[in-house]
Amino acid sequence: MRKQFPRRVVLTLCFSASFCSARAQDQGQVSPVPITRVGEVTFARHCAVCHGNPDAGLQAPDPATLAQLTPEAIYAALTTGVMRVQGQKLTDEEQQRVAEFLSGRPLGSAQAGDAKLMPNRCSTSGTLHDPSAPPSWNGWGVDVENTRFQPASAAGLTSEQVSKLKLSWAFGFPGGVSAWGQPTVAGERVFVGADTGYVYSLSAKTGCVYWSYRAQAAVRTAISIGPLSKPAASKYAVYFGDLKANVYALDALTGEPLWTTRVENHYTARITGAPKLYRNRLYVPVSSIEEVGAWALDYPCCTFRGSVAALDATSGKQLWKSYVIREKPRPIRKNANGAQLWSPAGAAVWNSPTIDVKRQSLYVGTGGSYTEPAAKTTDSIISFDLKTGKMLWAFQGTARDAYLGLAGCAQNVSSRSENCPMVEGPDWDFGSSAILRTLPGHRRILLGPQKSGNVFGLDPDRKGALVWKAELARTPPSTTGLIAFGGAADELNAYFALTSGSMAALKLTDGKVVWSTPVRAKTDRAGQLVRTAGPSAAVSAIPGVAFVGDWDGTLRAFSTLDGRMIWEYDTAQEYATVNGVRAKGGSMGSAGAVIAEGMLFVGSGYGLYTGTKPGNVLLAFSPE
Repeated sequence: MRKQFPRRVVLTLCFSASFCSARAQDQGQVSPVPITRVGEVTFARHCAVCHGNPDAGLQAPDPATLAQLTPEAIYAALTTGVMRVQGQKLTDEEQQRVAEFLSGRPLGSAQAGDAKLMPNRCSTSGTLHDPSAPPSWNGWGVDVENTRFQPASAAGLTSEQVSKLKLSWAFGFPGGVSAWGQPTVAGERVFVGADTGYVYSLSAKTGCVYWSYRAQAAVRTAISIGPLSKPAASKYAVYFGDLKANVYALDALTGEPLWTTRVENHYTARITGAPKLYRNRLYVPVSSIEEVGAWALDYPCCTFRGSVAALDATSGKQLWKSYVIREKPRPIRKNANGAQLWSPAGAAVWNSPTIDVKRQSLYVGTGGSYTEPAAKTTDSIISFDLKTGKMLWAFQGTARDAYLGLAGCAQNVSSRSENCPMVEGPDWDFGSSAILRTLPGHRRILLGPQKSGNVFGLDPDRKGALVWKAELARTPPSTTGLIAFGGAADELNAYFALTSGSMAALKLTDGKVVWSTPVRAKTDRAGQLVRTAGPSAAVSAIPGVAFVGDWDGTLRAFSTLDGRMIWEYDTAQEYATVNGVRAKGGSMGSAGAVIAEGMLFVGSGYGLYTGTKPGNVLLAFSPE
């Protein structure tokens, strides 16, 4: 177990002067990195030589210890505190981003998001109706099969009404810089997390705020809600994860904490996919950002393995945990700087698990490898037994996909780090959730959408045997992939958006394309192109209509019958909010819209990558 350092030495951050000055030249300039990963890259280049590197032989606190501090404390140490000399080697922007990366929260978010300070507090604590009963959108995929399809009885919104959707209210996330949490609608309330670490309970009708709770790091996951077996203020709890790999349970009525469990100790671990609640168990996917650390030759790359953990929903106790790469990382060689390199590693699980009630199993998609050779369970759809966590089978979509592009490996061949794979893979993760559907004749199909633009139709009753494969596009994927956050499926078709600029429907039985619609780019009043269109957010559907958000900030609705666009709304604008917070919309690149109780809810402002627009608003629409 790594040594834990006392609080008084936590801020004794150390940098290597030669590393700081020389490495920037040796590595050269990288192409634009994700905005929120500037801190990660800076930390890897300038700090990892001492922090998180036990081979350095220095008593420098590891990143997990530093992560317990506020961003303000870390920033103060770099600018005016004990680390001001070393901090002078960084720009102010880099200092701020390092502080936010380590702490998991934006600067200035400590108290700004507290619901007690908001002017639109709900007049009463209200009641909470049974969240498992429709109308509701509970968790990421609306159901345990992750279909993202809302039946008419729960949607309360018809295809004829979609063209009449108007903004009902807007809620601004205080101190937020990126709106990335997908809302959950249950019991006439909206539950949503923010990048500040705050989770809110709002009135679905008016947007007034019932309560807030501040987690230890940013909350990106959708929230699941279910019944409690132990007495509490209410009969229900909300569950979610944060970017420090913590899982939480709160009283759904009051926001009071019930338990917190950390499911992975690796300091780069995070929970981005929503934990899935089923029969008093919470199934938690674990992902990572370790590939960024590989930038530094002093970083011992790489040791993280993706996993799924099962927790008791009442107590938070871990019942089992299964790594998607069975083999533990082992030392393979040392690089020119003497840093120990490890393998195998990677296969992060970015998506919310899919539950197969019939087979009592779950399915997750995995990412690529951080090291060579790539394990056989990278870029795969994997099945686990619900009760024991035993791996039942794995289907690999792409072999030998070792990728460290976020560490600069794919940017400039002449400046490639020694830590980079000799052969760079395409980065074709299964980043989005698998979709389980029943076909005519009681046959079933499991859809695995991949960043490559391929969708695999698997037979869940024959150990994931391939039934069909659909190639929706042959254009090489961008860094975000062609299918980034997944699709939706009704009884006949599945609907996927491609970041290359189109929306398509696939027939469930054979994967044939039913229709494909180009998505036009946004233009200004003079008709000039503003930004290239690229729908990236998760697709959501109701009978007759599929919704998807675009990187340019446009929310669109398409007819599932013929692919015709029937409604669009430009979310990338400023809003007067119900809580008085100055807010604006921006790019829509991750979480999808949710539809319930006759309304549509969506966040706007996923400003993760260079060239995208951040924002901090939750929008609620209803028919005019």
